[in-house]
Amino acid sequence: MLQASFKKLTLNFKQPSGTSRGILTQKDSWIISIWESENKNSIGTGEASIIKTLSSEWSDSFEKKVAEVCNNINYFVSKEGLNELRYFPSIHLAVETAILDLKHGGKGLIFESDFTNNHAPIDINGLIWMGDKSFMESQIDAKLKDGFTCIKLKIGAIDFETELQILKDIRTKYSAQDIELRVDANGAFSPTEALQKLEQLSKYDLHSIEQPIKAGQEIEMERLCQSTPLPIALDEELIGKYHFQDKKDLLNQITPQYIILKPSLIGGFSGTDEWISIAESKNINWWITSALESNIGLNAIAQYTFTKQNPLPQGLGTGGLFTNNTESNLMVENGQLKLG
Repeated sequence: MLQASFKKLTLNFKQPSGTSRGILTQKDSWIISIWESENKNSIGTGEASIIKTLSSEWSDSFEKKVAEVCNNINYFVSKEGLNELRYFPSIHLAVETAILDLKHGGKGLIFESDFTNNHAPIDINGLIWMGDKSFMESQIDAKLKDGFTCIKLKIGAIDFETELQILKDIRTKYSAQDIELRVDANGAFSPTEALQKLEQLSKYDLHSIEQPIKAGQEIEMERLCQSTPLPIALDEELIGKYHFQDKKDLLNQITPQYIILKPSLIGGFSGTDEWISIAESKNINWWITSALESNIGLNAIAQYTFTKQNPLPQGLGTGGLFTNNTESNLMVENGQLKLG
């Protein structure tokens, strides 16, 4: 028989981190531990990471659901129980992670691979948070010095002309062969202005733009993906699609150039597997991104990501954002994530 418990972890940002949805200074996670009742020396651990403005499952009763899952863990690790947790994607991921960790001895090994055995790295993008021009430029300089060749800038919260100037300045110094640039609008553009803004952005040899308009506007997004001069990646659009057919219908309708997969927000590893299978059947490329998890969640997602052998830079570099992160031997070196 299994037993389980949980504890809440409030992570503090080293500096306020801006998105088009506002400024983040803290975020909450719930850490779930699972063990065999006769052996508490081996404990599997997983993280249910919540972004309150984004996670589809969030409500004031979320912690009660975590408690219910822990109190009935033998049911929720069953096929039927895990299927019920598809409506609670971060809890689903936490349970999946904890069970896999427990099977491997409770030492943080989730998926065995060259990443965990031989310290093979994962190429990642360097994330640039929103702020004034000087703040964003200082972040860019730091990422380039750290060896990143792919940079992702969050846009949409400051003056658009200033953001264009930042991109122009980068391209004046570095070609698309030197630095791959991705931008993430987090739904900041209105449908009426989006195409015009994409045309302006496309002058700077960008790899892609994430979620140019808010999620839930499928017809407008479909039109945008058909006429865009710049590849579009769906991100928030995937959240809240719990069933395989819903996922398939969305990609059939919109047919984006890319999708971005955040396991904490889309149903854990099994939910991510579904998105990948549908996308690949339609020749839609993808990459995996963490979603402000602690090092517990980041470690699990990184190990999972490596097994997929996707050659694109992944979005896994959030571990250094917090002052009180959990211990980890993950490290970022020369634009790559690896286990030390």
